[in-house]
Amino acid sequence: MTRIGCYHAHYSNIEHIEKALAGHEVELVHFVDPGLDRIKMDADFNNETVETKVRETLSWISACHVDAILITCTFFTAVYRESLHPLPIPVIKIDDPLFQDACRSDEPVRFVFTNPNTVTGTMEQFQHYCKATGRKVLVESSVLEHTFSLIMQGKKDEYTALVSSGLKRAAHENPGIRIVAAQLSMAPAARQAEQETGITIGNHLNALTSYMIDKLSLQKK
Repeated sequence: MTRIGCYHAHYSNIEHIEKALAGHEVELVHFVDPGLDRIKMDADFNNETVETKVRETLSWISACHVDAILITCTFFTAVYRESLHPLPIPVIKIDDPLFQDACRSDEPVRFVFTNPNTVTGTMEQFQHYCKATGRKVLVESSVLEHTFSLIMQGKKDEYTALVSSGLKRAAHENPGIRIVAAQLSMAPAARQAEQETGITIGNHLNALTSYMIDKLSLQKK
Protein backbone atom coordinates (compact mmCIF):
# COMPACT_ATOMS: atom_id res chain seq x y z
CA MET A 1 0.00 0.00 0.00
CA THR A 2 1.26 3.46 -0.92
CA ARG A 3 1.35 5.98 1.93
CA ILE A 4 0.86 9.59 0.82
CA GLY A 5 1.40 12.62 3.04
CA CYS A 6 -1.10 15.32 2.05
CA TYR A 7 -0.16 18.91 2.88
CA HIS A 8 -3.23 21.17 3.13
CA ALA A 9 -3.90 24.79 4.02
CA HIS A 10 -7.42 23.99 5.15
CA TYR A 11 -9.31 20.97 6.48
CA SER A 12 -11.93 21.21 3.72
CA ASN A 13 -9.44 19.84 1.19
CA ILE A 14 -9.16 16.49 2.98
CA GLU A 15 -12.48 15.13 1.73
CA HIS A 16 -11.66 16.01 -1.89
CA ILE A 17 -8.47 13.93 -1.85
CA GLU A 18 -10.09 11.10 0.11
CA LYS A 19 -12.85 10.80 -2.51
CA ALA A 20 -10.47 11.08 -5.47
CA LEU A 21 -8.27 8.20 -4.29
CA ALA A 22 -10.88 6.10 -2.45
CA GLY A 23 -10.74 3.24 -4.94
CA HIS A 24 -7.00 2.66 -4.66
CA GLU A 25 -4.57 1.00 -2.27
CA VAL A 26 -3.40 4.14 -0.49
CA GLU A 27 -3.09 5.40 3.04
CA LEU A 28 -3.53 9.17 3.23
CA VAL A 29 -1.83 10.97 6.10
CA HIS A 30 -3.09 14.54 6.36
CA PHE A 31 -1.10 17.55 7.54
CA VAL A 32 -3.11 20.78 7.81
CA ASP A 33 -1.65 24.26 8.36
CA PRO A 34 -4.05 27.21 7.95
CA GLY A 35 -1.66 29.50 9.80
CA LEU A 36 0.16 31.02 6.83
CA ASP A 37 -3.05 32.27 5.31
CA ARG A 38 -4.08 33.78 8.65
CA ILE A 39 -0.89 35.82 9.05
CA LYS A 40 -0.42 36.86 5.42
CA MET A 41 -1.63 40.43 6.12
CA ASP A 42 0.82 40.97 8.99
CA ALA A 43 3.26 43.83 8.46
CA ASP A 44 6.33 41.59 8.73
CA PHE A 45 4.94 38.81 6.52
CA ASN A 46 7.09 38.09 3.46
CA ASN A 47 7.98 35.36 0.96
CA GLU A 48 10.91 34.21 3.08
CA THR A 49 8.50 33.47 5.95
CA VAL A 50 6.37 31.31 3.67
CA GLU A 51 9.26 29.51 2.03
CA THR A 52 10.88 28.68 5.36
CA LYS A 53 7.66 27.31 6.85
CA VAL A 54 6.71 25.30 3.76
CA ARG A 55 10.22 23.87 3.45
CA GLU A 56 10.28 22.87 7.13
CA THR A 57 6.85 21.26 6.95
CA LEU A 58 7.69 19.30 3.81
CA SER A 59 10.90 18.04 5.44
CA TRP A 60 8.87 16.97 8.48
CA ILE A 61 6.26 15.16 6.34
CA SER A 62 8.97 13.35 4.36
CA ALA A 63 10.40 12.06 7.64
CA CYS A 64 7.02 10.60 8.71
CA HIS A 65 7.41 7.32 6.79
CA VAL A 66 5.41 8.35 3.71
CA ASP A 67 6.17 7.26 0.15
CA ALA A 68 5.19 10.54 -1.51
CA ILE A 69 3.84 14.00 -0.72
CA LEU A 70 0.86 15.71 -2.32
CA ILE A 71 0.68 19.48 -1.80
CA THR A 72 -2.96 20.51 -2.22
CA CYS A 73 -2.61 24.27 -1.62
CA THR A 74 -1.64 26.49 -4.57
CA PHE A 75 -0.28 29.05 -2.10
CA PHE A 76 2.19 26.44 -0.84
CA THR A 77 3.10 25.06 -4.27
CA ALA A 78 3.88 28.56 -5.52
CA VAL A 79 6.76 28.98 -3.07
CA TYR A 80 8.19 25.45 -3.09
CA ARG A 81 11.26 25.14 -5.31
CA GLU A 82 12.14 21.51 -5.94
CA SER A 83 15.53 22.36 -7.41
CA LEU A 84 16.54 24.32 -4.31
CA HIS A 85 14.98 22.00 -1.71
CA PRO A 86 15.01 18.43 -3.04
CA LEU A 87 13.40 15.73 -0.94
CA PRO A 88 14.11 11.97 -0.96
CA ILE A 89 10.55 11.11 -2.04
CA PRO A 90 8.29 12.35 -4.89
CA VAL A 91 6.52 15.65 -4.27
CA ILE A 92 3.40 16.16 -6.36
CA LYS A 93 1.85 19.60 -6.68
CA ILE A 94 -1.93 19.74 -6.99
CA ASP A 95 -1.53 22.12 -9.94
CA ASP A 96 0.43 19.66 -12.08
CA PRO A 97 -2.53 17.63 -13.41
CA LEU A 98 -4.55 20.83 -13.83
CA PHE A 99 -1.76 22.43 -15.87
CA GLN A 100 -1.38 19.29 -17.95
CA ASP A 101 -5.10 19.35 -18.73
CA ALA A 102 -5.13 23.09 -19.50
CA CYS A 103 -2.18 22.76 -21.88
CA ARG A 104 -4.16 20.31 -23.99
CA SER A 105 -6.72 23.01 -24.82
CA ASP A 106 -6.61 24.73 -28.19
CA GLU A 107 -8.63 27.59 -26.70
CA PRO A 108 -7.35 30.48 -24.59
CA VAL A 109 -7.56 29.71 -20.87
CA ARG A 110 -8.87 31.81 -17.99
CA PHE A 111 -7.87 30.71 -14.49
CA VAL A 112 -10.47 31.81 -11.95
CA PHE A 113 -9.38 32.18 -8.31
CA THR A 114 -11.01 32.89 -4.97
CA ASN A 115 -7.77 33.55 -3.07
CA PRO A 116 -5.96 36.57 -4.56
CA ASN A 117 -2.72 35.58 -2.83
CA THR A 118 -2.34 32.54 -5.07
CA VAL A 119 -2.77 34.29 -8.41
CA THR A 120 0.76 35.49 -9.14
CA GLY A 121 2.48 32.27 -8.07
CA THR A 122 0.07 30.01 -9.94
CA MET A 123 0.24 32.02 -13.15
CA GLU A 124 4.03 32.03 -13.03
CA GLN A 125 4.06 28.27 -12.49
CA PHE A 126 1.71 27.74 -15.41
CA GLN A 127 3.96 29.80 -17.70
CA HIS A 128 6.95 27.73 -16.56
CA TYR A 129 4.99 24.52 -17.17
CA CYS A 130 4.01 25.63 -20.68
CA LYS A 131 7.60 26.53 -21.49
CA ALA A 132 8.92 23.21 -20.18
CA THR A 133 6.39 21.25 -22.26
CA GLY A 134 6.77 23.36 -25.37
CA ARG A 135 3.16 24.57 -25.35
CA LYS A 136 1.94 28.08 -26.14
CA VAL A 137 -1.33 28.88 -24.40
CA LEU A 138 -3.02 32.25 -24.21
CA VAL A 139 -3.89 32.64 -20.54
CA GLU A 140 -5.52 35.21 -18.27
CA SER A 141 -6.81 35.25 -14.71
CA SER A 142 -9.60 36.70 -12.59
CA VAL A 143 -10.61 36.60 -8.93
CA LEU A 144 -14.06 36.02 -7.43
CA GLU A 145 -13.93 38.71 -4.78
CA HIS A 146 -15.13 38.21 -1.19
CA THR A 147 -15.43 34.42 -1.45
CA PHE A 148 -12.26 32.88 -0.01
CA SER A 149 -12.96 34.05 3.54
CA LEU A 150 -16.08 31.88 3.53
CA ILE A 151 -14.19 28.60 3.11
CA MET A 152 -11.65 29.67 5.73
CA GLN A 153 -14.57 30.22 8.12
CA GLY A 154 -15.97 26.78 7.38
CA LYS A 155 -18.96 28.09 5.43
CA LYS A 156 -18.62 25.46 2.74
CA ASP A 157 -22.16 25.59 1.31
CA GLU A 158 -22.10 29.39 1.01
CA TYR A 159 -18.69 29.25 -0.61
CA THR A 160 -19.72 26.60 -3.13
CA ALA A 161 -22.87 28.50 -4.09
CA LEU A 162 -21.07 31.80 -4.66
CA VAL A 163 -18.17 30.21 -6.52
CA SER A 164 -20.50 28.18 -8.73
CA SER A 165 -22.41 31.36 -9.60
CA GLY A 166 -19.16 33.16 -10.39
CA LEU A 167 -17.87 30.35 -12.60
CA LYS A 168 -21.16 30.19 -14.51
CA ARG A 169 -20.97 33.94 -15.06
CA ALA A 170 -17.37 33.68 -16.27
CA ALA A 171 -18.30 30.89 -18.68
CA HIS A 172 -21.20 32.84 -20.18
CA GLU A 173 -19.25 36.10 -20.43
CA ASN A 174 -16.19 34.51 -22.07
CA PRO A 175 -17.33 32.33 -25.00
CA GLY A 176 -14.44 30.59 -26.73
CA ILE A 177 -12.31 30.70 -23.59
CA ARG A 178 -11.76 27.62 -21.40
CA ILE A 179 -12.67 28.44 -17.80
CA VAL A 180 -10.58 26.71 -15.13
CA ALA A 181 -11.23 26.74 -11.38
CA ALA A 182 -7.71 27.38 -10.10
CA GLN A 183 -7.97 26.09 -6.50
CA LEU A 184 -8.85 22.67 -5.13
CA SER A 185 -11.52 24.14 -2.84
CA MET A 186 -13.36 25.30 -5.97
CA ALA A 187 -13.72 21.82 -7.48
CA PRO A 188 -17.25 21.03 -6.17
CA ALA A 189 -18.47 24.43 -7.39
CA ALA A 190 -16.84 23.85 -10.78
CA ARG A 191 -18.58 20.52 -11.18
CA GLN A 192 -21.90 22.05 -10.16
CA ALA A 193 -21.49 24.92 -12.62
CA GLU A 194 -20.54 22.49 -15.40
CA GLN A 195 -23.63 20.35 -14.78
CA GLU A 196 -25.92 23.38 -14.79
CA THR A 197 -24.46 25.05 -17.90
CA GLY A 198 -23.23 22.13 -19.97
CA ILE A 199 -19.97 24.06 -20.39
CA THR A 200 -16.73 22.28 -19.51
CA ILE A 201 -15.03 23.93 -16.53
CA GLY A 202 -11.61 22.62 -15.59
CA ASN A 203 -10.82 21.72 -11.98
CA HIS A 204 -8.15 19.90 -10.04
CA LEU A 205 -10.07 16.70 -9.35
CA ASN A 206 -10.90 15.87 -12.97
CA ALA A 207 -7.38 14.76 -13.78
CA LEU A 208 -5.92 14.11 -10.32
CA THR A 209 -6.68 10.40 -9.97
CA SER A 210 -5.20 9.32 -13.29
CA TYR A 211 -2.20 11.58 -12.72
CA MET A 212 -1.49 10.08 -9.30
CA ILE A 213 -1.90 6.54 -10.65
CA ASP A 214 0.66 7.28 -13.35
CA LYS A 215 3.17 9.01 -11.09
CA LEU A 216 2.99 6.59 -8.15
CA SER A 217 1.86 3.35 -9.85
CA LEU A 218 -1.16 3.14 -7.56
CA GLN A 219 -3.06 -0.14 -7.46
CA LYS A 220 -6.85 -0.46 -7.38
CA LYS A 221 -8.49 -2.08 -4.36
